[in-house]
Amino acid sequence: MVQVFFILVLVVLIGFLLFFIVKNFAAPRKIEGIQKLIKQGKYSSAIKQAKAMITKDPRDFKAHYYLGKAYLADNKPELALMEFKTVNQTAIFDQFFSEIEFRKQIAQLYFKFNQPEEALKEYLLLTKLEPNNAENFYNAGKIFEQRNKSDQALSAYQKTIQLNKRHVKAHAALGLLLFKGKQYGEAKKEIDYAIRLSPETFSSYYYLGKILKESKDFAGAVNAFEKSLRDPEFKQRSLIERGSCYLEANNLEKAINEYDRAVRASKNESSQETLYARYFLASCYEKSRKIDQAIEQWEKIYSVNRSFKDVGAKLAEYKDIQTNDHMKEYLTSSNEQFMEICKKVALTAYNLGARNITPTKFGCKMVATIAKQDSWMNVRQQVFLMLFFRESDLIEDTILRKSLEEMKSQNYFKCIVCTSSGFTRTAYSFAENRPFELIPKEKLEKLLENANI
Repeated sequence: MVQVFFILVLVVLIGFLLFFIVKNFAAPRKIEGIQKLIKQGKYSSAIKQAKAMITKDPRDFKAHYYLGKAYLADNKPELALMEFKTVNQTAIFDQFFSEIEFRKQIAQLYFKFNQPEEALKEYLLLTKLEPNNAENFYNAGKIFEQRNKSDQALSAYQKTIQLNKRHVKAHAALGLLLFKGKQYGEAKKEIDYAIRLSPETFSSYYYLGKILKESKDFAGAVNAFEKSLRDPEFKQRSLIERGSCYLEANNLEKAINEYDRAVRASKNESSQETLYARYFLASCYEKSRKIDQAIEQWEKIYSVNRSFKDVGAKLAEYKDIQTNDHMKEYLTSSNEQFMEICKKVALTAYNLGARNITPTKFGCKMVATIAKQDSWMNVRQQVFLMLFFRESDLIEDTILRKSLEEMKSQNYFKCIVCTSSGFTRTAYSFAENRPFELIPKEKLEKLLENANI
């Protein structure tokens, strides 16, 4: 009986041993099969085979890794990142599975999908694994710079150049940081050196453009950004910067064109560059009184990121445009039409006729007198100042103070201020006991309705 027991135990042990030998022999063969399928471009088959391995063993990190590689090859980077995250939790790196290669891949994916902190962790790990690889320090520097950690970025770029004196992009990026730190001489030296090292590295012109823009040389900046457009990595950012230059130069039409090009150049709707391109485009549309088009851009931003800047507030502010035709006309009409609307409001609400009306950045300004009065009152007409605003910002007391000075110098009787937004507390406080009448959005809507706008 004892002999039979030992024989059974031995058989069981041999069985387990054979199972693990077969498993360990078969697994690499299956992985090799997946690698071969990826090389042959048979991504669907590679994905199917990797998933089958994971079904049998969910902790098989190599199966997860090559599933991620297959997704990458099949242009499905989001799914690849999910698999690589799983690998990161369970992988055991050895001579057959390179930690360096894996970390470079996952860092790039984190960066692509706007997870800079995770990408930075990977690049900092890579600087330890490959302390003589300049590229790891450069990539870490880029993320530090994006996170507004200038000192760390500066140090990373300097380390990059220390390891590779001919690293063109690091010289250019360092030049921009030095410029921001008001080290103008050193900044120009770095940028010039980068361009001299490689005139065909078009990203250098992006940094040159940033410096020229900060120096208010908008024409020079636009030309520099035109060259940096040739670098695919910098194309969208260069278009945004060109738009900003035109906006600074008060050329709304060209600014709209550049921001629109930046939106159309997007490869990722949720990237910060795309969101900013849409935001600036909406701002230009708002300034041009193309409110419907501005709303369209804000809605697209909101669908991706509800907390992006003041987009939620903008949509709430202009919500009534969809239902209130009177306010829509007031906000979206051309300057000529807008001034006619203001004349009609003045006449209907206050019996005032325009003596003089001029367009302004904020809306229009009207000097008016009583339109219908008895002949005995014509000896001395009372003159009114009317200001019509169609901007989203609340009216500050500083505007009222300037208006009061003008009223005193011109001997105006009263100032009526109409706005599609509202007034600050300090504005209401200043207007109290002074010759002002403040018409916020709610009252203005009533006036527009009564005027049958």
